[in-house]
Amino acid sequence: MKQIITILSILFLFASCDNADSETADLDFSTVLQGDHFNGNYGNTKENLVIKDQQTWSDLISKMNPFSDTNYYFPDATIDFTKYQVIVVIDEVRNYGGYSIDITKITQNNNSIFITVEQLKPGGINAVITQPFHIVKIPKTGKKVVFK
Repeated sequence: MKQIITILSILFLFASCDNADSETADLDFSTVLQGDHFNGNYGNTKENLVIKDQQTWSDLISKMNPFSDTNYYFPDATIDFTKYQVIVVIDEVRNYGGYSIDITKITQNNNSIFITVEQLKPGGINAVITQPFHIVKIPKTGKKVVFK
């Protein structure tokens, strides 16, 4: 009888651990900047980035704004990386405007953070080359980030 109780206790313990990993909760985030680069000046690269330090953040700002004042495009360019990390999604270059890329939801479980990204189709057609992007900040964490 003791063996059966021990085995059932172990099974219950493993089942409850698996269940805790699968439970997700919404994670608050705030948009740092969302828009697009006209003429695809960022490059042809479609990227999903997790930025956890000031140097990498500064490098991205410089790359995205080679011919302009950084603060004009990045009003919240100062990020406290002791408290936050930055999530960046950059779409591919589009041959006409009207597209957007949106981080619509961020959830987490005990091990991971899940970023839900949607690419919206154009509502109208503009004869301009664009590259949509969305940049948000979330509380700093050591969890693995997964883009969906």
